[in-house]
Amino acid sequence: MVTQTTLASGKDRFSAFATPIQSASSEVRRKFVFGALVTFSALYYYRPEDFIPGLNYIPMARIAAVIAFLALIFGVMASGKLRVPWAIKVLILLLVQMMLTIPFALWRGGAFDTVFTRFLKGVVAALLIGMVVVSVKELLKLLWIQVSAVALVTFFSIMLNHRRDGRLEGIQKGILENPNDLATNIAISFPLGVAFMLHARGLKKAVWLLALVFMAVGVVLTYSRSGLLALIISVIVCIWEYGIKGKRLYVVAIATVALLVGLGIVISNEHYRARVESIVLGNIEGSGDKGSLDARKALLKKSVVIALQHPFFGVGPGGFVLVDKGWVVAHNTYTELAAEAGIPALVLFLMAIGAAFKNISRVKKSRQYQEDPELKLLTQALWAGLLAYLMGACFASTEYNLFPYFMVAYTCAMVQIINQRLPGYKTDDSNRSVNKATYEDIPRPQPFWSR
Repeated sequence: MVTQTTLASGKDRFSAFATPIQSASSEVRRKFVFGALVTFSALYYYRPEDFIPGLNYIPMARIAAVIAFLALIFGVMASGKLRVPWAIKVLILLLVQMMLTIPFALWRGGAFDTVFTRFLKGVVAALLIGMVVVSVKELLKLLWIQVSAVALVTFFSIMLNHRRDGRLEGIQKGILENPNDLATNIAISFPLGVAFMLHARGLKKAVWLLALVFMAVGVVLTYSRSGLLALIISVIVCIWEYGIKGKRLYVVAIATVALLVGLGIVISNEHYRARVESIVLGNIEGSGDKGSLDARKALLKKSVVIALQHPFFGVGPGGFVLVDKGWVVAHNTYTELAAEAGIPALVLFLMAIGAAFKNISRVKKSRQYQEDPELKLLTQALWAGLLAYLMGACFASTEYNLFPYFMVAYTCAMVQIINQRLPGYKTDDSNRSVNKATYEDIPRPQPFWSR
């Protein structure tokens, strides 16, 4: 005779057996999505189609993005749960705002293409990073792809003397080709390179130090004034965080020597000195400005006027070039976004960046930040990179590139890392503690579709 106790016992045994299977299945799905995310990130930054013949006919980045997106949908459908970080929710609202602008755009086809083939990828990538990454090791892998790609492109661009009109440009296409974009990405990635250098040992430390030297030289050779200002901010924050607060006197010493060498280059090179002086003095003799500073002031004023004339929906994503006879962008992320997608889009964009800074502040208040040296280094690097981006975005149109949204998502991933429910510890978001050696060995719970 089967008793109630027997049934209950059997049910308990089945539950104990089913839970590991469900957990293992969720972990397989998560790793699949993370693998697709890593592939997408590598294709975005390294762009192998620019160097390997025949690959340019295969849309590999789009294929990787589709795989990751489908994997995400599959994971959500399997559990029926989706926990989206606040910063990513803001980016989704920004996507919705851009969609609403399409019917009112000057060129609907161009606006549609800009939203769904450029900006959408950034939101999807941010969504994946913000919810799939659950360990410092995984975050390190994604950040390593970014900074290593920027460092390698800079190194080979310098060695091959790849210049245009006397200015260094990237040897690949995409975000690292234009001198100003290359310099901005170097400035954003420079603190990450410092973090990897400080964490490395032996030969790896020397390699990263050499990479940082080439990255700094690369900014100088691009003759990018915006990139130089962004790099200065990166260096100042790195000196403060890693050198002064971190009590690494050798970092302060190296930075001081580097600044003195840089100052010597500026003073001794008449052309570069004039270039730097033109930041304040405008188109002076020998600066090579060619009226670009005055032209950008005019573009800035025009973008502000257009934003005020079309405050709700703008002229459509990617449509600013249609209202300028020179067929050029505004060279300012903030005003161009307001002019093309309306003032609500600018507000949402700034809210997303603000949420990223709040994420960093939250991580810095956690006990794991104090106890995990890797997480601490990465948090400081992302803070410096975000500050550098805010400066670089004042002089470049980056609103449809992916890397700003990567950075926002990285901060969401860090918050998720410190919020993991670790065995044997209370789940107090602001007061979690675990030994560093033990922390890396603890299996990570699934971020969203198995909760």
